[in-house]
Amino acid sequence: MRPLADSLLSQTSLVNVVRPCWVSTLEPFNGTWHLSEKQKPCGQFDAIVIAHNGKCANRLLAASGLPLIAKQMKRLELSSIWALLAAFEDPLLTALNASSLPFEGAFVKGVESVSWMANNTKKLLASDSGPQCWTFFSTATFGKQNKVPQESIPNATAEKVKEAMLEGVEKALGLSKSSLQKPFYTKLQLWGAALPTNTPGIPCIFDPRGRAGICGDWLLGSSLEAAALSGIALADQIADYFEQGGPCSDEFAVGLHDEYKPLEGYDIGQFPGLESVDQITNVPALTLTT
Repeated sequence: MRPLADSLLSQTSLVNVVRPCWVSTLEPFNGTWHLSEKQKPCGQFDAIVIAHNGKCANRLLAASGLPLIAKQMKRLELSSIWALLAAFEDPLLTALNASSLPFEGAFVKGVESVSWMANNTKKLLASDSGPQCWTFFSTATFGKQNKVPQESIPNATAEKVKEAMLEGVEKALGLSKSSLQKPFYTKLQLWGAALPTNTPGIPCIFDPRGRAGICGDWLLGSSLEAAALSGIALADQIADYFEQGGPCSDEFAVGLHDEYKPLEGYDIGQFPGLESVDQITNVPALTLTT
């Protein structure tokens, strides 16, 4: 996703990105916001945008003097998902196929430890022969059952999760037990604050009295499209607010009291248009049995 942001920045001179910068404190002062990183000033601004969620955002907002913004952020519930990167010497096989797999990515159903698998090698337009690198995502249920601090994953947990996910891949491909080839390289990571399980279903949140807003994919769902629409909506809301002279009127308030509802979708996000009739009829079904 990084190239998308870089491309947008290259097309405008209105945005100034400062790296590296970790804002640890938000302080309102004389109608502006003073941002600092461990007591080191980061600048003064007319408005602030929180484009992040989870524990870091909650800590940042806790002492910011934005009770309505902080309350809405704390209502968000996030899943946990394990991600396993595995490299294999040869292409993966299925019980029904003697050559390479007939897909580059697939949703997995009926396997608790795996919800998605994708062939990273295919992104590089590589051939069907030779080493292949795959990414596997667990289900949210499996992630919750095996959740640990993602900054310090115990070796025993990492080994247990890796073996369970590889067994899940084996089962998903319809292979007999212990017949999946062993990867020559693996990298395991817990996505502790992964995807939203609830949402207010609005494009953005804005507090005109605090001159602060929230944007993110979770406000509308859990997709790249939702993230873009949310950012655009908040930018428009802030622009309209300042064009009117920056009044403290609640007329520009958005989403400060909206209730959250359960979010439907896949364990790894939402895919708008995936359920369309054209795509369903054009995608062949693959049924595997053990």
